[in-house]
Amino acid sequence: MPMNLGMRPEIAALLEQVKGMIRDEIMPLEDEYHAEIAKGDRWTYTPRQAEILEGLKARARDRGLWNFWLTDSDKGLGLTTVEYAYFAEEMGKTPLGAEVFNCSAPDTGNMEVFERYGNAEMKERWLKPLLNGDIRSAYLMTEPDVASSDATNISMSCVRDGDDYVLNGEKYWSSGAGDPRCKVYIVMVKTGDEDTPKHQRHSMIVVPAGTDGIEVLRPMEVYGHDDAPHGHMHMRFTNVRVPASNILLGEGRGFEIAQGRLGPGRIHHCMRAIGQAEAALEQMCRRALDREAFGKPIAHLGANYDIIANCRMEIEMVRLLCLKTAWYMDQGDARAAAPWISQIKVMAPQVALKVIDEAVQMHGGTGISQDTPLAKMWTHVRTLRLADGPDAVHRRQVARAELKKHTQQKV
Repeated sequence: MPMNLGMRPEIAALLEQVKGMIRDEIMPLEDEYHAEIAKGDRWTYTPRQAEILEGLKARARDRGLWNFWLTDSDKGLGLTTVEYAYFAEEMGKTPLGAEVFNCSAPDTGNMEVFERYGNAEMKERWLKPLLNGDIRSAYLMTEPDVASSDATNISMSCVRDGDDYVLNGEKYWSSGAGDPRCKVYIVMVKTGDEDTPKHQRHSMIVVPAGTDGIEVLRPMEVYGHDDAPHGHMHMRFTNVRVPASNILLGEGRGFEIAQGRLGPGRIHHCMRAIGQAEAALEQMCRRALDREAFGKPIAHLGANYDIIANCRMEIEMVRLLCLKTAWYMDQGDARAAAPWISQIKVMAPQVALKVIDEAVQMHGGTGISQDTPLAKMWTHVRTLRLADGPDAVHRRQVARAELKKHTQQKV
């Protein structure tokens, strides 16, 4: 089958609108928006912060630049995963981009779960306001006391008690749970015992934020930063009761739901990382031409030509790998797409980190300061090498798929 990695003309026109809005309306407000975080309570939105964000969202929504990520739904704009990948790259160039167009993680994955697996009540109570951008959500999977890269280790207890389930345990790196607009969690829990087949021991359950027994212990810091007001929270659940109807698909279906949720999300993360690499390369080139040392622009010093050239070539290679992966997703065979998803999950953050680091180096001391966005970009992308599975787990999957071609033995 021919592999089309391009866009239809009408989708390309939409992308040009998104590029223009990012360049002309979102980026000019970035610094003012982030300066507001230090004013007052870091875990609330100041009036000006809310005005900036909600104003941009309203403009995007009014222009129909909204929910691009809905690639397999009549509620979206009918983009393929390949087409959406180009949009994710552009949105990755600014920290506000994804939310302005209602394409933020973890909301996109959670909305997909609600649409595919949620009942009518969940869709009305949670999916509708999420699609409108009125609330935020969080996905709670990782736990502090187990190696969560092997999700069969997830241990939060979820026990049926009459018409309720009772949850006990801790979660951390609960991204978005610090946001005051976060109203609902989707939580990976253990419902089976040791006699249950390993991949049927876990379930996903919907828990309203603020339910009795939920305690936020602390925000986790990423290289010393707490990412307020979004946050990655460490949380404790003590006898948290939720209706039994809040279980998604029924007991033991957690892994099935997780794979459907995480596959597209990993592609989105990787394309946004490429967007950050592109933004870093642009800053690197401008610095190389504008800054002089030893009587000439620093572009002409040392190995800077080679550095810039290698960054461009590596970005192009990893973008093509991401688009090929997106094409496999569009064919509807998640199993066939899985090794490709693992490849980009390893390579996209590594290439983005290299480009950002080279841009930092080109800026000298300014590059690690608050005077450029490069330091924040680096810490964000470095986190991506752990989010949705660490590199080692994904390399293992790639190797197993490769070895399987050459042996009938289980690998």
